[in-house]
Amino acid sequence: MFTAFARAFKTPDLRKKLLFTLGIIVIYRLGAHVPAPGVDYAKVQQCIDQADSGGLLGLMQMFSGGALLQITIFALGIMPYITASIILQLLTVVIPRLEALKKEGQSGTAKITQYTRYLTVALAILQGTGLVATARSGALFQNCSVGSQIVADKSIFTTVIMVLTMTAGTAAVMWLGELITDRGIGNGMSILMFISIAATFPGALWAIKESGKLADGWIEFGTVILIGFVMVALVVFVEQAQRRIPVQYAKRMIGRRSYGGTSTYIPLKVNQAGVIPVIFASSLLYIPALIVQFSGSSGGWATWIQDHFVDGTHPYYIATYFVLIVFFAFFYVAISFNPDEVADNMKKYGGFIPGIRAGRPTAEYLSYVLNRITWPGSLYLGLIALVPTMALAGFGGANQNFPFGGTSILIIVGVGLETVKQIESQLQQRNYEGFLR
Repeated sequence: MFTAFARAFKTPDLRKKLLFTLGIIVIYRLGAHVPAPGVDYAKVQQCIDQADSGGLLGLMQMFSGGALLQITIFALGIMPYITASIILQLLTVVIPRLEALKKEGQSGTAKITQYTRYLTVALAILQGTGLVATARSGALFQNCSVGSQIVADKSIFTTVIMVLTMTAGTAAVMWLGELITDRGIGNGMSILMFISIAATFPGALWAIKESGKLADGWIEFGTVILIGFVMVALVVFVEQAQRRIPVQYAKRMIGRRSYGGTSTYIPLKVNQAGVIPVIFASSLLYIPALIVQFSGSSGGWATWIQDHFVDGTHPYYIATYFVLIVFFAFFYVAISFNPDEVADNMKKYGGFIPGIRAGRPTAEYLSYVLNRITWPGSLYLGLIALVPTMALAGFGGANQNFPFGGTSILIIVGVGLETVKQIESQLQQRNYEGFLR
């Protein structure tokens, strides 16, 4: 990996792309520390150390690179864009118009991207309003004595300005991500997501060292680093694993030319769903606690939820979280990979799987293989999401959004592998010797 980056810096056009990407990252991180208008920055800093950033709030805090609880102009980060992208992807299966756009190729994809931008702005307004209302009421920092004084001016004008500022910040983040995609290296949104998560690592690791008791905290610190390296190696190994289904294309004569007769394969990844099931499960599992928080009820049902679905180490929470991850893994794979469509495309171009008839039998075979391979993939996601939480529970109060937890590890490794592959492919294009050797 480091060799690829070193070679890229020696290539003039790639060096410009890498420096441009680094410049955008610097701007993004600067915006994550600029307070929104109307916010008392000193009181925010006073409350941050006492904040409980678990559940969905912790997930948004992680994706914003720590900017959410500081209520900055980039407080919402890229979470609205991620949510909008997932919603559009799910609606593509349900709404025929979106499915037709997806099949139109580049023009249809551009239209869906435009819809994603509109939905991102709408979600940013909704989430910004919720964040400002929570900050005004003092519920954002419930254990802080000055939590209700974070927003001193509670007028409608100040509230509107704050919401508009955060919405504009989300639009700016979306624009910065697209700039990286067009003029930099890698997928812009993925790079910004990578940076947001990586930015929280030093503070979280140092907090573990400060709260440690063995050798002034260095034993705990070293143990966490070691576990992190083991988890990264495991995730890299599984993320690269795939089942290759061989495909043979029949030889055809069109005029005087011969087409086909080649062999290829369909790569089915063990973790076909990526990190989406973990995000879905984390978001859904936080809804009961959110209902209790806003209802203000102290009844039996509210007490039961507080006892069983707030603490990330409770057996009920762990079991429900694991089941939801497995369910969403199968659900997402089912909507993102259509065996019937793949079988039809293969039949159209004269392709077939050796030993399997084209058409319906091919679709059934692909569905069978996909179901078999999704089981280990979903179990792996559940274990990756839960094992670090339980293993690191004694180090700084780890939760599912701990730096070496499931969501962060999966995103860091996935984006890192994809970016390195893109750099290597561009290097190969510029240094291709082919048959000249």
